[in-house]
Amino acid sequence: MTEFGVGTYTRNVVRALSRLDHDSEYVLIGSPQKVAEIGPLPPNFQTVPLLEPDTTAKGYLQCRAILQHLDCDLVHIPHLFGIPRALPCPYVVTVHDVLEHMSSTNGRSGMRRLLHFQLTRRVLKGAARIFAVSKFTKGEVEKLFGIAPEHIEVVYNAIDERFLHGHATEADRQLLAERYQVNYPFLLYAGRISPHKNVVRIIEAFSALKAELDKEGKYPGLKLVVIGDELSKHPDLRRTVIRGGVQNDVRFLGFIPIDILRIFYDAAKIFVFPSLYEGFGLPPLEAMAHGTPVLASNTSSLPEVVGNAAVLVNPENVFEIMRALHRVLTDQNLREKLKHRCYEQAQKFSWEVSARQILAAYTEVAGQPEGSSRSRPEPDASPRAVNS
Repeated sequence: MTEFGVGTYTRNVVRALSRLDHDSEYVLIGSPQKVAEIGPLPPNFQTVPLLEPDTTAKGYLQCRAILQHLDCDLVHIPHLFGIPRALPCPYVVTVHDVLEHMSSTNGRSGMRRLLHFQLTRRVLKGAARIFAVSKFTKGEVEKLFGIAPEHIEVVYNAIDERFLHGHATEADRQLLAERYQVNYPFLLYAGRISPHKNVVRIIEAFSALKAELDKEGKYPGLKLVVIGDELSKHPDLRRTVIRGGVQNDVRFLGFIPIDILRIFYDAAKIFVFPSLYEGFGLPPLEAMAHGTPVLASNTSSLPEVVGNAAVLVNPENVFEIMRALHRVLTDQNLREKLKHRCYEQAQKFSWEVSARQILAAYTEVAGQPEGSSRSRPEPDASPRAVNS
């Protein structure tokens, strides 16, 4: 199991499956620390530690040996590997995005990129079923790898249940003021910091927005808060801040735990997410669960995910981003409309609904008649499903 979105996916799918299915035997193969993050599970869930990273050849060989010993019926690989899955049983694989196969987004040589592409294609061709996290991602897999559409099922992501604990209290906001010195109105970005996330243009748009608001005498204390990787890894962001003259108005907070992140979502004036590419895009939904207006890109999966509950912009146009931010910040009627739509949109995505789709696919692939899990089978008759 890996970090960021894939970790969220794995934890929530396993939790939802544990609530839905008490008959099938599940074995979780992975880092003991990551498995522990899932929390308590029922007796039909076991754990086998995998101490090597599962993306390496050594980790793959260890995983394969474990699977042979378990004699399982099915393996669910929760993210796309580049190593072919010559496994001793059928497997299904979840594809979150195909960003690493976009030619301009990695530093591999042409030959290494081609080899990686061919190996990934073999992984997908060999899968008994592919779960794509959005219709957009399904279309990308079809076009890029030549996979038949009937071989791919759209199974949406949803937000972590910890973002559903209601609005921030006065004590929560006091915590932001005391621990993070955040006691002013702010725009928020939260997520990875990498070129396709477009954080440089967020800073540029914010700089232009501050200049416009200063002319109008509005929001003099407005800041931009960026939650994500350590700033030291991204010197281009610091240069953009200096060039825009907003050194005192942009704050980089690094990693923030979910229990605190939910308070930031709740307190933000706008959540800004003009990403250039997303396979799904969870952060906008996380912000929407708190009724926070969202500005997002009109590209990739984001229009599919946010529906009519966000303001969409061309992510490559800084001034369009700036004008949209200004409008959402100053138009109270628009803010109220977005707030009501946000709650409705976030509720359209559910881990239980997604887990039911996944469980149905498990049953079909493992060859067990649909619905047989409703009555308890004879000992050892239930399928052994493994989450790797």
